[in-house]
Amino acid sequence: MSKRLRAGSLRSRTVKRAGAGAALGLLACTAAWVHAVDGVSGATEARAYRSDDRPPAAQEGRVVRARERDPLQGLSGVSERTVARIPAESRQLVLVTGHGRDSSHATAALYTRPAAGADWVLAESWPARNGAKGWSADRRYGDLTSPEGVFSLSDAGGLLPKPPGTRLPYDRSRAFVASGHGVEGESLEGSFDYVIAIDFNRRRGTSPLDPVKPEGAAKGGNIWLHVDHDGPSQGCVGISKEAMARLLTVLDPAAKPVIAMGPRGF
Repeated sequence: MSKRLRAGSLRSRTVKRAGAGAALGLLACTAAWVHAVDGVSGATEARAYRSDDRPPAAQEGRVVRARERDPLQGLSGVSERTVARIPAESRQLVLVTGHGRDSSHATAALYTRPAAGADWVLAESWPARNGAKGWSADRRYGDLTSPEGVFSLSDAGGLLPKPPGTRLPYDRSRAFVASGHGVEGESLEGSFDYVIAIDFNRRRGTSPLDPVKPEGAAKGGNIWLHVDHDGPSQGCVGISKEAMARLLTVLDPAAKPVIAMGPRGF
């Protein structure tokens, strides 16, 4: 082959190799550019994800507020002042709300709550009777009013045997006999078949029959929940015999039961 032909062939191969190298370089550059663009896009998406990784309310600029607690804690017919007097550890409550300050008609309701300090839940309610002259925050012996306030319930008793399941200390005695007639002339027979002492001017941990009045005889005493005799009382709260039996089977000293009683809104 002549020198001229060999030289031409050599130049042709050199040009081809240069072209291939340039093409490879262009491909590498393109790949790097694509990778860089993808990297920027991924970082942007990551930042966007992180910036949106919040509760929807926060993203929308809303303020999430906790539900405000009912100041009456699920009760009705009472004031916040009375609710504040109910011990936080109590989990059983008998709420007696009179129809008026001077009325002898009322409603008794049993409330419970699952834990100390939680809101109250209504369990049952019954018609009730209270003092013939209504309610008094400063009750005196013989004034025919029921004492207004919050009191513990710690002792029970009655003429009849205690209902099965009774957990309050129960004093069965023949002394639980109501004789004579009520304020309106009604018979009192059977009124003390079941009683639960209301801890007003009395010593806790004793029979409801205990005569001692720690705050003096002038305030009166022996204020009980007892069987209704279809008339007003001299100061006690009367509910049906069935309701009394029900309370005796439900009230539990471990639940620190109390009674709150007074005219509606007290």
